[in-house]
Amino acid sequence: MTAVTEETRPEGLVAPRPPVRRARSRTYSATVRALGPLALLTLWWASSATGLLTPDVLASPAQVVDAVGELWGNGQLPDALATSLTRSGLGLVIGLTAGLALGITTGFTRLGDELLDSSLQTLRTIPFLSLVPLFMVWFGINETAKILLIAVATTFPMYVSTAGGVRNTDRKLVEAMRSFGLGRLAVVRQVVLPGALPSLLAGLRLSMTLSVIALIAAEEINATEGIGYLMSQAQSYARTDILAVCILVYGLLGLTADVLVRGLERILMPWRTAGPGGTT
Repeated sequence: MTAVTEETRPEGLVAPRPPVRRARSRTYSATVRALGPLALLTLWWASSATGLLTPDVLASPAQVVDAVGELWGNGQLPDALATSLTRSGLGLVIGLTAGLALGITTGFTRLGDELLDSSLQTLRTIPFLSLVPLFMVWFGINETAKILLIAVATTFPMYVSTAGGVRNTDRKLVEAMRSFGLGRLAVVRQVVLPGALPSLLAGLRLSMTLSVIALIAAEEINATEGIGYLMSQAQSYARTDILAVCILVYGLLGLTADVLVRGLERILMPWRTAGPGGTT
């Protein structure tokens, strides 16, 4: 093929320019990400300082900081945080395990798909919040109902992501590994799961986020300890500062879960980029 030169280039056309990828430093990326929360905090502070937000509507940032010191000093916040994290963690582990096992079964075997997928897809459409009264009848108001509610909420995102990732595994590669004598478990462990890793991490991310949402609902089941219990007590005494602390704690739990999964993605899949153009 003849190279295009200044003499041979048709009139009106310009030479193509290759895209230039500009690497962004982590400091710059972190600064940009912090702009949104800082803007909200500034707006909150300004509204409280000017009287647009009164303490009976929402406490000021300074009052919330004082409430954190009060709750941390008397031990209520550490105890509540430990209880809530235990509930969320146990429910999440159960949900991830169930979703992973069911996803592999339906995605890798035709019999499992025919037997289970339609039932699981039907159950997936049921809002987990609607199960709260039923779980209270079945398990009472103890920890079992709370943990199982979180487990149910986190099972189906992991199931859908796992089943989709397993189904998209290269079948030719699977057949090739079987021809070398690998059994089903070895194929799943060495071929299917590594190939489905992006989908698995996406399911993990959704499940961890939902575990926090389900935790909020679970702690409404007559909780006597945990962040939800602190919220109900603060509501009784109209303590908007403590209510704000609890809401911020829930938000930080969700943010921490998301950051952990992002870090796991960087470790397990370092070749992936954060967006178009290859910039991270």
